[in-house]
Order: sequence, then structure tokens, then C-alpha cells
Amino acid sequence: MSGTVSPAAAYSAGAVARRLGVAVTTLRTWHQRYGMGPSLHEPGHHRRYTEQDIERLELMQRLIVEGVAPGDAARWARKRSPAGGAATAGGEGAGDTAAAVRGLSRAALRLDAPAVRQRIAEAVRDLGVVAAWDGVLRPVLVAIGERYAATGTLVEVEHLVSGCISAVFGSLPRPPAGTPVRILLACADEEQHSLPIEALAAALAAAGVPARSLGARVPSEALLAAVRRTGPAGVLVWSHHPSTATPAQLEAVLAERARPVVLAAGGPGWGRPSVPSGVIFPDSLTEALVILTSALT
Repeated sequence: MSGTVSPAAAYSAGAVARRLGVAVTTLRTWHQRYGMGPSLHEPGHHRRYTEQDIERLELMQRLIVEGVAPGDAARWARKRSPAGGAATAGGEGAGDTAAAVRGLSRAALRLDAPAVRQRIAEAVRDLGVVAAWDGVLRPVLVAIGERYAATGTLVEVEHLVSGCISAVFGSLPRPPAGTPVRILLACADEEQHSLPIEALAAALAAAGVPARSLGARVPSEALLAAVRRTGPAGVLVWSHHPSTATPAQLEAVLAERARPVVLAAGGPGWGRPSVPSGVIFPDSLTEALVILTSALT
């Protein structure tokens, strides 16, 4: 590891164990079995954990609690980086992301469709699907939504940006024809916000995993029919608003004889206490990728 790490950013195994609420022996096991050990090494001293090491461990721990196998959770936590997730605050990536947000916002307000699409394509190309969605596209959409909520304006801007995002995601390369499709994505009944599952489908494709997306407003009967006909290993149902998050939709999938290995409820519409046990809640696009791909192993 290059560079100098300040003593305040270096932690012993005991300190990390207390922070995570696990035993030191658990940390040692994660280190030996899954390569999730400390990365800072000073000659003559024990290895120390950095903040980045701890963030990865926290992600791994959260995924395990959600039902992901420890090996899969560790593999995806190790992949987490500014290029694949959120940019490091104050770093070059953060500055590039902020500039991309400003450029896209200005083009959107001008209703300059070619420029909007170009900005979106550049963000996806330079940052990857996950980081582009989390750091550029979603913030712009949220800002437009907040402006609409306050003033009732910019509906045309939101439609234009959403259409361009869909077009860019749809144009990205997909896995080769003939690759088994074992992931099913759908919006909840009456849910119209389908861009998040389009982003997830594009991110899965970038990882070499094809997905079948049913789009917006999928009735429970149609979702069950798709599950029965395709036998997916992983299913994610997206809800943006509590009014579309009906637990019965999830209960019906769980009741299927050939139920999927993983059933995930994505989006802020779902409330954890109100859904049946056995349903996993990804907190981010990265975690949705981990959870769904863990169903394929």
C-alpha cells in the first residue's frame, strides 16, 4: 500500500472487533478464509486496519446479515472502490463527479437532448454503471424531483433526462446470446419508477450477468406467471413509494413451490417491519448486485 497513513487512521484488530461488534477470532477467520484482513503494514509492527478496510468489513457484515454467503459477501466487498461505488470525498473522483453533475444539469435545463445523452454516456463510460448512477444520474434526478415538489415545474426536464438514461442503459453491451437468464427484475404493481431496475440490469450486464426486466407496473399475477415460466434464481421487486409496496406481492412469490433462491425488495417504498421474513433489503445498487449474483452460485 503506497502513501503515508496517519496513526489516527490505523486500527488494531481489537479496536476493529469492538467497532463491528464481533470477536477478534471472527476477524481472523475473515482474514484467513476470505482475504479480508488489514492492509497497513509497518516493519516491526502488527498489521493495522485502515478506514477503507473497516468500510469493506462493514459491507461484508451487512451482506451476511441480509443472507448473503460469507464468501460472496467478501468477494464483492473487496471489489468496492471509488471506481465501482461512491467516489472518495475530497478526491479527484469526487471533483470529476461534481463536474459531471453540473454539466448534465445544465444540458438538461436547456432541454438539449443530444448533450444530455452525451453527458450520460460519458459518465457511464468513465465511471462505470454503478458509480455513474449513484454519483451523477440519481443526484440529478433527485434535484429535478425536489424542484418539481417545490414549484410544480421541470416535468419536461425529468422526462427528457429519464428517456436519455434509458436509451444509454439500453445501448450498453449485454452478455452473449444463449447465456442463461436467471435474474428477474420488476417494479411493484402500480410502481412507475423503472429507471432503478434499468440501472441494475445494466450493472448486471457489465458484470456478465444477463437479467430479464419486466419494467414498470407489474401486477402480482404477471410477476408470478413470469416466476413460474422462467424459474429465476434471483428476483428483485422495486418500489419507490409506500403506496406501491404491498407485502402480499412478496408473500405470493415466497409461497411458490419453485420459489427463487433470493427474493429482494428494492427501493425506499418498502418498510422492513411490514414485509415477510426471507426477503432481503439491498441498501444500494452495489448491494443489489451482490445479493442477486449470490443466488447464481
